[in-house]
Amino acid sequence: MDWRAEHKILADAGVTVARGLTDAELDRAESVIGARFPPDLRAFLSEGLPVGERFPDWREPGSPEIRRRLDWPFEGIAFDIEHNAFWWDAWGVRPPELPEALRVARAMVAAAPRLIPVAGHRYIPAEPALAGNPVLSVYQTDIICYGVDLATYLRCEFRRLPYADAVRGEMRRIRFWSDLVDANG
Repeated sequence: MDWRAEHKILADAGVTVARGLTDAELDRAESVIGARFPPDLRAFLSEGLPVGERFPDWREPGSPEIRRRLDWPFEGIAFDIEHNAFWWDAWGVRPPELPEALRVARAMVAAAPRLIPVAGHRYIPAEPALAGNPVLSVYQTDIICYGVDLATYLRCEFRRLPYADAVRGEMRRIRFWSDLVDANG
């Protein structure tokens, strides 16, 4: 797929789009985060790299900012476990002590597909390793689909199109994450 139209949408929305990442830069980023980018994200980033406050700097994949973004999904779930009595039934009976509950939750989230930051608190699952994974808005356990795929997400988010346009069509099921999306209606 050619991503020029999506890069133009970003540029028209005031986002700076730098030269794309090289294969070596993409490989390094994947190595540092411990996950492969889905093919569409990899192609998008190789054709142009959005830069700025909302976007991860994939040229510095070992940065504290990238680490913070990678940790964000679990940290939000942990917050809801501690402060909002969240517990996912599939995890079994909640341990009575918070540290043990967080340990169990961390292991369960670590077993789920890695979420890769795209922009702000929008993420794309690394698995399956196919183009067409949904983009998810992740804020604590309030996790919703924000685009049935990367291109749809970019067009809708940065053209400020109605949310209904972003989720028109079938969202690919993603182990664990789709269940949380379903729970949020």
